[in-house]
Order: sequence, then structure tokens, then C-alpha cells
Amino acid sequence: MNDIPNKLETFDLLVVGGGVNGAGIAMDAAGRGLKTALVEMHDLGAATSSNSSKLIHGGLRYLEHYEFRLVREALAERESLLCNSPHIMWPLRFILPHRPHLRPAWMIRIGLFLYDNLAKRETLRASEGVKFGPNSELKSEITKGFKYSDGWVDDARLVIFCALEAQRKGAEIMARNKVTSAQRNGNHWVVVVEDQLTGTTKTLTAKALVNAAGPWVSKLFGDALKTKAPKEIRMVKGSHMVVPKIYDHNDAYILQNEDNRIVFVIPYEDDFSLIGTTDVDYTGDPKLATISDEEVDYLLGVVNAHFKKQLTPADMVWSYSGVRPLMDDEGGSAQKASRDYTFEVDAPAGSAPLLSVFGGKITTYRKLAEAATNAICKYFPHAGTPWTKSATMPGGDFDNHASLDKILKTDYPWLPEDVRKRYVRTYGTRSHEILNGLDGVESLGAYFGGTLYASEVDYLVKQEWAVTAEDILWRRTKQGLRLRPTDVEALEAYLNSSSDSDQRVARAC
Repeated sequence: MNDIPNKLETFDLLVVGGGVNGAGIAMDAAGRGLKTALVEMHDLGAATSSNSSKLIHGGLRYLEHYEFRLVREALAERESLLCNSPHIMWPLRFILPHRPHLRPAWMIRIGLFLYDNLAKRETLRASEGVKFGPNSELKSEITKGFKYSDGWVDDARLVIFCALEAQRKGAEIMARNKVTSAQRNGNHWVVVVEDQLTGTTKTLTAKALVNAAGPWVSKLFGDALKTKAPKEIRMVKGSHMVVPKIYDHNDAYILQNEDNRIVFVIPYEDDFSLIGTTDVDYTGDPKLATISDEEVDYLLGVVNAHFKKQLTPADMVWSYSGVRPLMDDEGGSAQKASRDYTFEVDAPAGSAPLLSVFGGKITTYRKLAEAATNAICKYFPHAGTPWTKSATMPGGDFDNHASLDKILKTDYPWLPEDVRKRYVRTYGTRSHEILNGLDGVESLGAYFGGTLYASEVDYLVKQEWAVTAEDILWRRTKQGLRLRPTDVEALEAYLNSSSDSDQRVARAC
């Protein structure tokens, strides 16, 4: 008989890591009937999953590295995701300027044709050639190029919606809880977690464990599992910077530098342009990654080589850096490190299984989660079948932004237009959970700046695991771009002084 401590909550599956892969696995597993818990030591999506280029794309440049299977899979996933999450994902056209150092135009056309047709394309337009006239924002010597289609995603909100759906399916979401020990006890795992806000610990048991800790995946083996990792990941830092918008239209740019690296310029939050990314090998704590002066200079150099409007470091209004846990190919440049994924299953006879996820990219998170859950479900004969490919994400049950905007305008005619439009692309139909029962702007509560009011803050704390101003301003809403330091102080005071703050912390944890 196994010596399992009495009166401990036992789960079928415990997922370590609250990024997009971990949240996706928890959602999939809970939807198949497994009693699931998700444990994340920081805020949900606080690391790599909220610091991406925010693109749902096949990865046009991956064709250069002959990663055809990865591109094909990502392109197929792109179609599913755009249909399932219309509030936080939408089509985006990319402009590729052609310059003398690039491949011949005929070769690029062939590559784009392949990109158009590697997987079934239903919602996105095909690629085409374009010419730039004297009114173009590009420098006058750039006269031609190409356009093709990919998609945009609010990466941090994708993680939240996965967690919300996992919770709706019965999963327990434990943000700000760190796994300090995970040891096999026969056919169970005994896992100790420490509350990062209170310092208290508790012990859980699980029949199976998933290590989806992203850039911490290998470290978890030594710290909590007390064993050597079966694979090592390569940590690559990608940095982005935000500047006042460089141009007025809604297309993005993909700029290929003379060193063959790619830099995107993407319309961001209406009034800004998002510039990124870099590929720099990284060591240290992924949470402490920040953009370097060299990265700023590099990104600005690429942009200034293409656009008439010249930028300086003083134009940067915000920056962020994410550490990608890429497959370690033991050599080559960081740029060429594979964005593919794999997972390892360790299941000695008679012992509880462990599945560890290595690598991955946000576009293929659902496919990765499905494959990982399939592998785990081999140990749970009662589990259901895959279901997420056509599943609508929370808040995504509407046709398009215009139709939902019209509904909200009818139901809440007093709601300011800028607030309403942001709610559409932030919450979708879950906007009603913030607005139901309110009857005027004054009923939104305290105003913190931008389009942020107390009613939304209360919703985020009670329903979306937000605890700090950073959670709200930079991951849940992006309103940090618009608030002044005094506004942030007011928000922090509101969060700290509420009479039910203790209940809020308990709910968020």
C-alpha cells in the first residue's frame, strides 16, 4: 500500500506553469474530465507568454530553416485560433519591403506562394505584390515589396481565457503558488506549494504531473524534483519596444535586415507602434530580463533604415523582454534555434507519470496542449476525447468586432466609445460581466486614467486573478501606456485600501 498522507486534496493532474502551454494543457485536461490543478509561482502569463511579438503566424522566416512541418502546423492552427477567439485575435496584413540585399523578387514570390498554400486558408487573404509611391512612409529608394496575411493576438489575455475555461471545466487555478517539492510516492506525486503572498505552504497529491514551466522547465527538475533534467532548453531573450505610431494605417511591416534577422513593426493599442524582436542568448532569472542599450540601437537601426520618420531612444515609451525556452540544438545562432516543441514522458512501471514540455511557440500552444494531454490520458482510461480545436474561448461567442460593438452600444448607450471599443477586443461578450447593472459613467466608479475605471479593476481582481497594479496595467488591459505615475499610485492605493482586500487576495490565489 502506498503511504499517501491522509486528508490531502488529490488531483488526477497537476500542471506546473501558468503560461500559455500550462494553461492550455489544464484547459484541455479539465475538459476531458480529469480533476486538474494549475500552479503558477507568479501571475498567470507573467513571463514569456505575455512578452511575445503578439502574433499568430506560421513563421515565414522559418521556411528559410526548412522547418516545413512546424510552419504547416502553425498555419493550420492560425485558422482555428482566429475563429475561436475573435475578441483577442484578428487578421493582420504584413508588408515586406524589398531591398537589394534580399533574395530576388521571384524567389520571395515562390516562398509566399508556399506560405499561402502549405495549409488550408479560409479566412485570410493571399499574398500579393505592392508598389510604394512618393507618399509612402518608407524611404524613397524602397519602391516595391509584398503583402501577405497572418494574425494578431493579445497573448496575455489568451492565457487568462485558457485559465478561465479550465476553471469553468472544473480546474483549480492557483496563481502565485510556487512548487517547492514534488516527489513520487508510488503511483502518486506528493507536491508542496508555497503561497508567494503569505508564505504559507500546503501539500497536494496528484496521479500525474506536468512540468510546463517554460524557461524554468529544466530548473524545476533540480529545485523541486531533485533529479537531472532529461533535456536542456536554450534561453533566448527577445526584446520589444513601443513608440508613438510611425504611420497611420493598420498593416504591419516585416523588415529583413542585412544580417538576415527579422524585425516587425506592428500597430499597437491604437496610438503606438510595437517594434521587435531581438534574439539574444540569455542566462539568469527570466523574470529579470530587460532590453539592453544594444538591443534598442539594433531595433532602431533596422527601422530607421526603412522609414522616413527617424527614431531615437528618446521615442521609446515602454519596452519589455521575454525569454523563450527554445530547443537546445547545441550550436548555431540564437536566431536559428528551433521554435519547435517536444515533450518527455517519464513513467516507470508502477510509478506516477511525469510529462515535461520543452520549447514551443504561442501559435501552436493548443496543438501542443492537445498532444501533451493525449499522452497523459493514456494513464486515465476514463478521460474524454480531444475537444479544443473548435471550442470557442470565453467571451468569443460573437461574429465580429463591429457586431459586438453595436450590441454594447445599444445595451449601454452611456458607455464612452473608447471604453466600449477596448472592452470588445479585451473581453468580448464577457464585457457584460463588468457592465451589467451599471447605468451611467458615474457607476463605473473611480477613474484611474486612460479608459480604466474601478468597476473593471474589481472585475479583474474577482474574476481574473489580478492582484497588483502591474497585473492590471500591463497584462490585463495595457492601460499602463496611458496612465501617469500619479494615476498608478491611485490605483495601487485603491487595491491596497479596499475593505475586502483580504478576500481579493484569497480569491486571486
